[in-house]
Amino acid sequence: MSVTTERLRDLIETTQGELPPLTVALVQDLDLPEHLAIADVAALTGVTAHTLRYYERIGLVEVPRDAAGRRVYDREALGRVVFITRLRDSDMPIAAIARYVELVKQGPGTEPERLALLEAHRADILHRLADLQAALAVVDYKITTYGGACGT
Repeated sequence: MSVTTERLRDLIETTQGELPPLTVALVQDLDLPEHLAIADVAALTGVTAHTLRYYERIGLVEVPRDAAGRRVYDREALGRVVFITRLRDSDMPIAAIARYVELVKQGPGTEPERLALLEAHRADILHRLADLQAALAVVDYKITTYGGACGT
């Protein structure tokens, strides 16, 4: 489990189940240095270095390089990786994430399209959650049929 995930879970527990906004400010709340190497970002986020390089190659995240040519992740880039990771965790396709990032790069005039993209993704997540809840109900039923108990 990544430090970021642990911190998010801690925040969820202390805010009575409400997920705080996933922003660069949340990343800044973590006790991290201003600049991180790719290995550090991989360790913090649980995303492999290979995947981080892929995200950079396809334009999802911009990472400057130091004088020796090594990637140097700042907190903004780390925040973007965390955001992308959460979108991927919720099964948003890379193409949709790339579209979102492109819209962000185009500036404030694209906010309605970004909103629509995220609202559509949210609706998909809610649909999948309902499907999972129905599946859980069936499993719970069978467990109780065999004399087991289902708790939360």
